[in-house]
Amino acid sequence: MAPAGGTVEIHGARVPAFLYGTAWKEERTEALVRQALAAGFRGIDTANQRRHYHEAGVGAALAGAWEAGGPARDELFLQTKFTYAEGQDHRLPYDPRADVPTQVRQSFTSSLEHLGVERLDGYVLHGPRTHAGLSDGDVEVWRAMEELHGEGGARLLGVSNVTAGQLAALCDLAAVRPAFVQNRCFARAGWDREVRRVCAAEGVVYQGFSLLTANRAELASPEVRRIAAAHRRTVPQVIFRFAIHLGMVCLTGTTDPAHMREDLAAGDFELGDDEVEAIERISG
Repeated sequence: MAPAGGTVEIHGARVPAFLYGTAWKEERTEALVRQALAAGFRGIDTANQRRHYHEAGVGAALAGAWEAGGPARDELFLQTKFTYAEGQDHRLPYDPRADVPTQVRQSFTSSLEHLGVERLDGYVLHGPRTHAGLSDGDVEVWRAMEELHGEGGARLLGVSNVTAGQLAALCDLAAVRPAFVQNRCFARAGWDREVRRVCAAEGVVYQGFSLLTANRAELASPEVRRIAAAHRRTVPQVIFRFAIHLGMVCLTGTTDPAHMREDLAAGDFELGDDEVEAIERISG
């Protein structure tokens, strides 16, 4: 059965068009992931970064759902991340004294244990170590991720929080090319236009997060509200439909069960070309 909200193709794999984001959920993570699965989400995004995520809580939700006869493992897209020590708190998932490839493997193994699975569908570098260019450490991380991919542990590889230049550089050096980018998507930057341009040129799928929370002023604009009223849809549904139209995979971390269902229903209508253009221009 196809996931609610539809799918996109990434390197021959069918991936849900919506991923449920689990950042900043803390002790509510398990219950909210169970609610998301019940609402129809079949893609879950997390990270082995206890500072902002509770990956083991995601695993507990999956275990509970499977025990209750919920969606089977092969119906789900499970994605997590490797995060450098500077992005962590004291609860590190690896030995900070180890070399970078060992840290990647230790974090990966810990993620499998947290999630109660034998493989991952997506494994993501949570962000390059520097604000511009790629460091030697970034290359080491990517090579270690490529090894995990080659061993069958991670089906698709990705990178998060990157600039257009960093993505282009990674595509040039990668033996296993990134299947996707996951970035915070700002309307004021043309909905991350420059990164999306590299994605289009390199065959990389763009995963957009904070599509709503990063763009509150734009979402309140009369034009967006007019489009929502014309389709008898909510403003969030219009923004998600717009993102899907651009070929994005959408992340949403709503904690409201009704909003979960509404978000997934964003794939059930179409925007006109003029409406898409209007939303693209909304912040100039």
